[in-house]
Amino acid sequence: MLREPAFDTIAGTGWQARLGLRFARREDATILAERRHRGPLRVQKALHPEGPGVCHAIVLHPPSGIAGGDELEISVDVGAEAHALLTTPGAGKWYRSAAPWASQTLSFEVGANAMLEWLPQETIIFDGALADLRSHIRLATGSRYLGWEVLCLGRRASNECFANGDLKMSTRIEQDGKLLWLEQGRLTGGSPLLDSPVGLAGSSVCGTLIAAGEKMSPALLAACRAVAASENGAQLGLTTLPQLLVARYLGHSSEAARAWFVALWRVLRPALLGREVQTPRIWNT
Repeated sequence: MLREPAFDTIAGTGWQARLGLRFARREDATILAERRHRGPLRVQKALHPEGPGVCHAIVLHPPSGIAGGDELEISVDVGAEAHALLTTPGAGKWYRSAAPWASQTLSFEVGANAMLEWLPQETIIFDGALADLRSHIRLATGSRYLGWEVLCLGRRASNECFANGDLKMSTRIEQDGKLLWLEQGRLTGGSPLLDSPVGLAGSSVCGTLIAAGEKMSPALLAACRAVAASENGAQLGLTTLPQLLVARYLGHSSEAARAWFVALWRVLRPALLGREVQTPRIWNT
């Protein structure tokens, strides 16, 4: 059941935006059965570019950027046997803040034998931003999740690095109440960790792709490791844990990072979700 956003408890000076979506299986189709919103978060009509079985939705944030004090919350409930794919129309931008933090919270519930794909375009963290990114994914029996995040620290094309500000990140994935993945991190602008070989090794772009909910075979891992990146000097990493595959990217090109993740998606989607890739049309605009 779609959780009711706690709108009445929100207080702040920035945008307070909440979006709640519920997808359901109806015979051979996945439909957007319910949507609730408050503030500048929306989805337009549900799309079915690959037939009725998969419902695509584009998450819109009309202000186009996130400033200090903004609080965004996206809750998604994918019912049993349903299959939803969510993406964004463009890069997310987190602006410089004088003091207040901005936050984004993702809360995903994936029902029995259901599938959710969260495939946003890149996130740009401006110099001086104070950003808190939190994700909590709860999987039921037989459900699967595939999602990624590409982070750009500063704006390299404008000769801007991440010299000031702060970025906090937290990702938690559970299945049937059992913890599959827990990751927490913090990157402070100008920190030695940004250049350290045990940190970002001087890279301005980092990305993580996670596929969860099913045992990953050695053959599938080998097929993913055979996928090359287009950026010279990029550092790639792939590993599996019980019912989890994690891919990492370090480099300087967000386009190359996302292209590598899309190439991995082409390998993973048929194996884990039983469907060939259908690229969202919004990526081409």
